[in-house]
Amino acid sequence: MLRLAPAGARTIVDMSYARHFLDFQGSAIPRTMQKLAVTRLSPSFREAVTLRRDCPVPLPGDGDLLVRNRFVGINASDINYSAGRYDPSVQPPFDVGFEGIGEVVALGLSASAKYTVGQPVAYMTPGAFAEYTVVPASVAVAVPSVKPEYLTLLVSGTTAYISLKELGALAPGKKVLVTAAAGGTGQFAVQLSKKAKCHVVGTCSSAEKAAFLKSLGCDRPINYNAESVAAVLKREYPTGVDVVYESVGGAMFDLAVDALTTKGRLIVIGFISGYQSPTGLAPVKAGTLPAKLLRRSASVQGFFLNHYLSEYQAAVGHLLKMCDSGELLCGVDLGEQAPEGRFTGLASVFRAVDYLYTGRNTGKIVVELPHSVGSKL
Repeated sequence: MLRLAPAGARTIVDMSYARHFLDFQGSAIPRTMQKLAVTRLSPSFREAVTLRRDCPVPLPGDGDLLVRNRFVGINASDINYSAGRYDPSVQPPFDVGFEGIGEVVALGLSASAKYTVGQPVAYMTPGAFAEYTVVPASVAVAVPSVKPEYLTLLVSGTTAYISLKELGALAPGKKVLVTAAAGGTGQFAVQLSKKAKCHVVGTCSSAEKAAFLKSLGCDRPINYNAESVAAVLKREYPTGVDVVYESVGGAMFDLAVDALTTKGRLIVIGFISGYQSPTGLAPVKAGTLPAKLLRRSASVQGFFLNHYLSEYQAAVGHLLKMCDSGELLCGVDLGEQAPEGRFTGLASVFRAVDYLYTGRNTGKIVVELPHSVGSKL
């Protein structure tokens, strides 16, 4: 059974009549929609992904929600997914996109125990780059309203929160280095480290981003296009840093390892500098890594959000409260400064991914999906 909302009133109809229901605004949910799908494996998002039109709008199962997406989030790992690096057994075609926020427009009967038609929800589940996405009610997150700031917390915010909590051993006075600090997840690593009363150093690529980091409380922004990160760390932090939140890889990873103090910790949450290569990796000086770690009793540990899903809901809930109370700034980049303007519509996801890899974004890149006028009833 499926719970729906014709003309503003909730009712229950048999699944066989699902194509005749109305959404919470009283207009018919279309029969078809647009979505992005991986049609060939490639680290080039444009080569791997196709915008498909006239796709059937999916029906939610008993424990599912059908969400009309209003905003979707862009992640560096979108191209890892399109390259088939996470699960080589999955072959094209498959849906793409990790996170979205929108309204519930239909839901299964058991899902109606917790959610209602018209309710704003956010989610992290594959297939977000679509006008409509079926989301298991068990992984959906109720939010006060549909605004892009909440979307920044789903992957970027939780990655910073859980990794630093579980692996960072933050304590007052500790020195924390955040690479790509003005990006989608770096912005949260800076703020959460400051909440823990740490001294925070953040790398970035422009004076504007350095100013943004200052506004977040970052003690020492380093614009690597204006000064040498290695020189600054050697001169101003000669005894090293205690924790590194590292997402760049390659030469930045090597530099960060060299900056670790005794018993220092480096958390690998990504290595974006290599994602566009055939192997997905940028070369690092791994041959000397064991000796460097041994001399300092230091550690390097990876963090992959999917391995910490038991803590995910609590983390999102905590971050939502911080966001609503004003304790956490959730920087959103909707592409106003991008060469072709604001990211609006599924076709602009391609531009948004390109924009991310230019390194020009400040905060989390988000694409707006206005209600489609082209979908067929």
